[in-house]
Amino acid sequence: MITVVDYHMGNIGSIANMIAKVGGKAQVTSDPRILRDAEKLVLPGVGHFDRGMATLLEMGLAPVLDELVMTRRVPVLGICLGMQLMCRSSQEADRNGLGWVDAEVRRFDPAAHPGMKVPHMGWNVARPVKESPLFAMSPPEPQRFYFVHGYYVECDDRADIATVTKHGNEFCSAFHHDNIWGVQFHPEKSHVFGMNLFRGFLEL
Repeated sequence: MITVVDYHMGNIGSIANMIAKVGGKAQVTSDPRILRDAEKLVLPGVGHFDRGMATLLEMGLAPVLDELVMTRRVPVLGICLGMQLMCRSSQEADRNGLGWVDAEVRRFDPAAHPGMKVPHMGWNVARPVKESPLFAMSPPEPQRFYFVHGYYVECDDRADIATVTKHGNEFCSAFHHDNIWGVQFHPEKSHVFGMNLFRGFLEL
């Protein structure tokens, strides 16, 4: 069973449907009492960093998630804003993030790359740079995912980076640290490669 955290800021239905397509069961909840029994977590997210953190705190979800992820070491997958909220802070926001991963969220700088569009939107390749159960190191074809974001994650430790993607410079499009995975793209919108990623998470 994979528990999808519903804090009203993500593609909840699409994620639950994708998990079902790969043979898993998804439980969607915003109830901290139900959340405490989670075996695996998905933290989705679309929107503004400050609003995301404020909502997690107001709903009483942040301390429960801290206990699950940092104390009980429950596997968790953050998607898009969910990945960014796992970091210490963001240039988009005044609030601190959850701080599960030593990383900062940076704004794309189009001035540094004339012609670069912000937000980064559409299909792009995520190239694996280390072994991970969610990504094939030697896929038969490039692993392409759907992106929509104007900010990206910069990890303190490059060993945490799981995949990189080129938009201007290369940036971290997925990270993996212990029981924590984060992806900047939307696997629930990424067809076969998204299905493979959810299947890998399900089989952890």
